[in-house]
Amino acid sequence: MPALVNEAREQMAKYQVYGIGNALVDMEYEVEPSDLEALRIDKGVMTLVDEAHQLEIMAHLEERHHQRGSGGSAANSIIAVSQFGGRAFYSCKVADDELGHFYMRDLIAGGVDTNHHTEKEQGHTGRCVVLVTPDSDRTMCTFLGISGELSAKELVEDALRDSDWFYTEGYLVTSPAARAASIEAKRIADASGVRTAFSLSDPNMVRFFRDGLMEMIGARVDFLFANEAEAMGMADTRDLGTAVEYLKTIADEFAVTRGPKGALVYDGSRLIEIAPVPVEAVDTVGAGDMFAGAFLYALSQGWDHQRAGDLASAASAKLVTSLGPRIAAEESRAILRGFQP
Repeated sequence: MPALVNEAREQMAKYQVYGIGNALVDMEYEVEPSDLEALRIDKGVMTLVDEAHQLEIMAHLEERHHQRGSGGSAANSIIAVSQFGGRAFYSCKVADDELGHFYMRDLIAGGVDTNHHTEKEQGHTGRCVVLVTPDSDRTMCTFLGISGELSAKELVEDALRDSDWFYTEGYLVTSPAARAASIEAKRIADASGVRTAFSLSDPNMVRFFRDGLMEMIGARVDFLFANEAEAMGMADTRDLGTAVEYLKTIADEFAVTRGPKGALVYDGSRLIEIAPVPVEAVDTVGAGDMFAGAFLYALSQGWDHQRAGDLASAASAKLVTSLGPRIAAEESRAILRGFQP
């Protein structure tokens, strides 16, 4: 899209980022590796579980429950956009139950507009049990509940068309209806001149659903977020340089996060190294989501990729110093003040 058209859209658009993704109430616990073994859970990845297995996990760990909040990968990123001061909208699906009403209240309290007027159906709102081990790694066991039925009905097309960016998560690939909704939303975005961003989300999504992810990406996206494992998995290589070259074939621009080694950002012409911000990590839940949210906020403000990456790195570093997938709005604004010219 020509630069002048982009500039005009950014001046007129109601929302800077429109997201679609799973609505999951995050239930966070502090555990030991032995707990994961006892509960038959693979460490460090997201695993889909049925409700019975998830309830078994929650009962086993009841005394170690830390907190709950509105979550889901894309939701965390969209809330970050809002907390930095951006205008954001999130489409999702919750049930007409206590967790569903809690989720919507929490999302709105985070400053995000949503399809909360959509009729809520009977069922169970999705839950993500987040297990944090002493090494700060996070393991997720997700029961999608009604979020697995997310469909194009939950899209708010006027809001999508009136946005600078459309953003979605790779986790939607596991549900045929949600995958179709993401593909339809991208079609609308492409037709409306809305830039598209996509997160690969998790190494298991790449490992087991690569074809579906490629279907969601389509011909290509404007921006792609991945970590090292996801990037190399998509490229079917163990070499990061080869993975970087592959990502150029499916995305105009991208960021590859590397944990304590920082990140690599491709701005369409050059590869930029983003330095890490050294911290003592307590909980890495949501670090990639925060990186994506901060980065998209910065791009929506017209920042260059170096400055956007530095903001995203600082925000992610702040996030991992405490439990939970987000930081308070006032902490976000404090980080932002450090990047003002």
